[in-house]
Amino acid sequence: MNKNKKYWESWEIVSIGTFAALIRISSFLISVTGGGMNPISMILKNIVATSFLVILLCRVRKYGVFSLFVIINSIMTIMMMGRGVMNAPMAFLAGLAGDRIIVMLGGYEKTKAVITGVAFYETVSRIASMGIGYLFMRENINLFYFALVAVAIGYFGCIIGIFTGLYFSKELKHAGIIRS
Repeated sequence: MNKNKKYWESWEIVSIGTFAALIRISSFLISVTGGGMNPISMILKNIVATSFLVILLCRVRKYGVFSLFVIINSIMTIMMMGRGVMNAPMAFLAGLAGDRIIVMLGGYEKTKAVITGVAFYETVSRIASMGIGYLFMRENINLFYFALVAVAIGYFGCIIGIFTGLYFSKELKHAGIIRS
């Protein structure tokens, strides 16, 4: 596998799309079976989604994976749920910044770089979504506080998901599914 190729190989594109769909489907199933917006299902949904994201970044080790994943994920969110149009530009910029952070910290081969890039993306995208939420809900600030608590609970799940994703990535490397 030549890591110096400038173009995307088909298995990389398929992996990104598969993981984006897997994240969307698993999040939906956890939300439906968990009873909606309760703290346990919100944490579990974010743990699974972030774990899959970390596994994707460990599987496809190429600059731009993060950005392409965010584009596909944003399009899927807009098409499936009819929302996310306002969050998509900031999520894309956070994905680009996450890609750059990973490269600046040593590339996709470094575990700390991947952790930092994912943590940065999750933090910035959630802060941006809360900023947009504040613009829409500033007349009824109590709704904004509810959304703030919900996002904080989900963010806690994302932090756990980073570490579970790293654990599963190590196990998948050991099994030969992820090649380093």
